[in-house]
Amino acid sequence: MSKRVLTTESGAPVADNQNSATAGVGGPILLQDQHLLEKLARFNRERIPERVVHARGSGAYGYFEVTDDVTGFTHADFLSEVGKRTEVFLRFSTVADNLGGADAVRDPRGFALKFYTEEGNYDLVGNNTPVFFIKDPIKFPDFIHSQKRDPFTGKQEPDNVWDFWAHSPEATHQITWLMGDRGIPASYRHMNGYGSHTYQWTNAKGEAFFVKYHFKTNQGIRSLSSEQAAEIAGKDPNSHQTDLLQAIERGVNPSWTLHVQIMPASEAADYRFNPFDLTKVWPHKDYPLQRVGRLVLDRNPDNVFAEVEQAAFSPNNFVPGIGPSPDKMLQGRLFAYADAHRYRLGVNHTQLAVNAPKAAKADNYGRDGLMASNAYGRDRKNYEPNSYDGPAETGQPLSAPLAVAGYTGTHAAPTHTKDDDFFQAGELYRLMSEDEKSRLVANIAGGLSQVSRDDVIEKNLAHFHAADADYGKRVEDAVRALRED
Repeated sequence: MSKRVLTTESGAPVADNQNSATAGVGGPILLQDQHLLEKLARFNRERIPERVVHARGSGAYGYFEVTDDVTGFTHADFLSEVGKRTEVFLRFSTVADNLGGADAVRDPRGFALKFYTEEGNYDLVGNNTPVFFIKDPIKFPDFIHSQKRDPFTGKQEPDNVWDFWAHSPEATHQITWLMGDRGIPASYRHMNGYGSHTYQWTNAKGEAFFVKYHFKTNQGIRSLSSEQAAEIAGKDPNSHQTDLLQAIERGVNPSWTLHVQIMPASEAADYRFNPFDLTKVWPHKDYPLQRVGRLVLDRNPDNVFAEVEQAAFSPNNFVPGIGPSPDKMLQGRLFAYADAHRYRLGVNHTQLAVNAPKAAKADNYGRDGLMASNAYGRDRKNYEPNSYDGPAETGQPLSAPLAVAGYTGTHAAPTHTKDDDFFQAGELYRLMSEDEKSRLVANIAGGLSQVSRDDVIEKNLAHFHAADADYGKRVEDAVRALRED
């Protein structure tokens, strides 16, 4: 077996990879040492901009298998028959911290799933919580600025976090989730995943349904207390990455069961909650979970940078039978996610192996740009329509049209009979056991008590009082006790 030869990027063999070329023994380095210059120049450019949010992540490949017939609700091909399998890539992440942050922190977890379907890639971008902090994308940059490092102190500041929440009462439901027992998953394997947003399914007859996705972990829910998390984060900042990697390497393949809630489109307008409000859930008694299939992860990436860091997910990657809803946060993300990837990875990021379709072929008129790898030319035209047998439109929409009415303007979201910012947060609190309530109150008070402004504290306390009288009183008492110490 012949020995492999080290080469430069242009393919020329490298004679010496241990010593730079110099002007005589001990002399200055020569500009003509192109191997040295190439190595240093490439090294300077190895890092790309990290994600503004969800920077710290882990991922794995696997498959999704249909276990139940849902063809009455969607004509998506990858859901078309029981037993059908589709290759997937799943990226988990924390939200607020930087790329080098610890895994075991109190933070929502991203749950981004790419289905490599025969009709193109379908991206389902969600979290490990069924709700979120805000309901309108115009607030998203401000929200993230408040949660990330302060420009002066260079660290996350309780004043910023709680001041934003004080002015965003719709965050009360998600705060109750985040500060509760599930706020710090023990691992990525031991948490649920949710599509969070409301999506639209359309069946072969053209009938429309609104859906919410629930991926229930088959490993069981396991979470960490604040004290356990602090200890683990100090010992192994990569605890979730380590757990996922080692589990799959041992053949202990994590899995989730996908359920959906299905609402006929005709029921949306009169439902007691706004069904497109990301800060609210649909109670299961109204729309029970219906099983769809099983998600299994069984293969680790060979290269974390190439396959996890460069993985690009966008909720606007739909396939026939699945489409958007009037969810305002989803509508904003249809643009923002793809645009973030064009900035980070370039306009041709969809040609990277982890992002390219596997069971379908991308055939369009996108051309050129940095790192273009699609070979077009000669009789392949770059415009449409044309007379050269180029790809043409189908005339068949992916999903049913959404009805719109009224005047343009910066409207607040429509209110339904039971819409407010506190009712569901109170419902969640009242579902908790006494021990769970005590830990929730302690977690909230631990952060809120560090806020320097009394008016910010009072505004936040008012939200908890509005959600539930006992909830508000206990948080207020706990904050007062901590501030008097």
